[in-house]
Amino acid sequence: MAKSLVAEFTKGLWKDIPPFRLVLGLCPVLGVTTSMKNGIGMGLATTFVLLCSNMLVSLLRKLIPGKVRIAAFIVIIATFVIVVEQMMQAYAYTLFMDLGVFIPLIVVNCIVLGRAEAFAFKNRILPSAADGLGIGVGFTLSLASLGAIRELLGTGSLKGDVFGFLPYDFANIFGTGFQPFDFAVQAPGAFVILGLMLCAMNLIPSK
Repeated sequence: MAKSLVAEFTKGLWKDIPPFRLVLGLCPVLGVTTSMKNGIGMGLATTFVLLCSNMLVSLLRKLIPGKVRIAAFIVIIATFVIVVEQMMQAYAYTLFMDLGVFIPLIVVNCIVLGRAEAFAFKNRILPSAADGLGIGVGFTLSLASLGAIRELLGTGSLKGDVFGFLPYDFANIFGTGFQPFDFAVQAPGAFVILGLMLCAMNLIPSK
């Protein structure tokens, strides 16, 4: 049992890591990753929703009629998104404002809805929790890495304070003579850098 739970968790860290393997949830990946801080914040918010919604869908899977399951999933997901919104407004308002509309859009994030449909609705609570947590952590790592690359190229520094308890400040990493590559933190830069990262990931076997 423990071995299968570990397998369900770790698949989200590499084999099924979004967005590089599943190529899902690209809207927030492109929209919020102008900095590593935003990537980590969005990833942690999505992880919370994934974990909680997977567990609740699994618990209710025998009570939810198949014909209305998608509507039920959306209601469950929306409930936890509201919880995240309220918590961020109370304890991380600056980050909440930076992420903007992408927080409520977690409700229709295809990663969250997809895990509820493809896994949680068919499995017990512990495997569903491991699946949701693994996919969420993988998604957080994806956003954080893309955000870090864009921020480094665009500013030459990494600075942030995630949820008020994860501060970091790495200024002038490339030296004072570094000329920021503004393209990296603009919308076209997100597409180009994500494409290069997808290319690199596809050169590495998923197993």
